[in-house]
Amino acid sequence: MSRSRLVPGVDVVAVPGRGLAVRTAAGEYLRVRTPEAHQETLLSVLTGADPAPPDGEVHRVAAAFEAAGYLAAESRPPQWPAERRDVRLLGDPVLTRPLAAQLAALGAEPRTAPAGTDPAASPPEIEDLLDGDPAAVVWCLDGPVPDGLWAAADRLPEHGVAWLRCHREGWQAYVEPLAAAPGDVTAAHVRARRLAATPAHRELAAYWSGPRASGAPVRLTVPAAALLAALLADDLGRWATDTADPAGFPARRRLRHVDLRTLTVTEHPVLPVPVVASIPGQDG
Repeated sequence: MSRSRLVPGVDVVAVPGRGLAVRTAAGEYLRVRTPEAHQETLLSVLTGADPAPPDGEVHRVAAAFEAAGYLAAESRPPQWPAERRDVRLLGDPVLTRPLAAQLAALGAEPRTAPAGTDPAASPPEIEDLLDGDPAAVVWCLDGPVPDGLWAAADRLPEHGVAWLRCHREGWQAYVEPLAAAPGDVTAAHVRARRLAATPAHRELAAYWSGPRASGAPVRLTVPAAALLAALLADDLGRWATDTADPAGFPARRRLRHVDLRTLTVTEHPVLPVPVVASIPGQDG
C-alpha cells in the first residue's frame, strides 16, 4: 500500500477507554474495533507519518480505511485550468466585487463590466456576451430579474460558455443552477418551475413584471453578499476543476434559496422544462 493520509474532513480520535473512532466528512462518528492493532501505530499510519506494514492487523485496518474512502494518496488541490480562467462578471457591484475577489483567490481571472455600464438598461445580444471569448459568464442582480433580461444569456451553453446567475427578491435571494451544456437548466426553466410550484403564480408573475410599490430598500449586508459570492464561486470552481459536490444535489440541477435575514440556505432540485410539442395541423 502506498503512503497515504486521511482525506480532508475525516479525523480519527482516541476515545478514553473505548479505543479509536472515525469522524466522517459528514460529521458522523464510527467506532473502530481493532483489539489486535496497536493504537499509536495505527494512528501513525492513518495520518501518513509511517507506511503501513506489509501484513498484520494494522495493514488490514489501513486497507479497510482506504476501501471505505477515508484514505487518499497525498495530492495537491485541483488547480483552476487556464482554458477556464476567463470569467466575465455582469450586474451589481455589491455582489460582483466580492465574487471577483473570491474567484481570483481560487485561480480564475474575473473581469467585470466597465464602470457606468448597466446591462439591465439594454439587454445584451448573445454576440455581446460572447465578446472576448469568455469561459463563463456570471450575472448578479441585487433585485428581481426583469422580463427578457436573461433571454440571450440562456443561450450561452449552446456556445460552450458556462452560465451562472443569482438575484434578490426582497429578503430572499436565489442562486440558480450552473448551465454548462445544451440541455442544462436555464433561467427561463427556473422561472417556469417556480411558477408551476406555487399557487400564487399570478402574483409571482406580476411581481416579476411590475409595477409594484415597495417599502424601504433592502440593503445587502457584507456577510450576505459574501455568502452569495461564496456559493457562486464554489459552483464555478467545481465546474472549472470538474470536482463533484460531496453531498446534496448536483450544482447543475440545484436551485438555492438564501434567507438574507438569517443567512439560511436551502436547496431545491430543478430540472429543465421540456419543449412543448406543437399540435399538428389538421386537414380540411
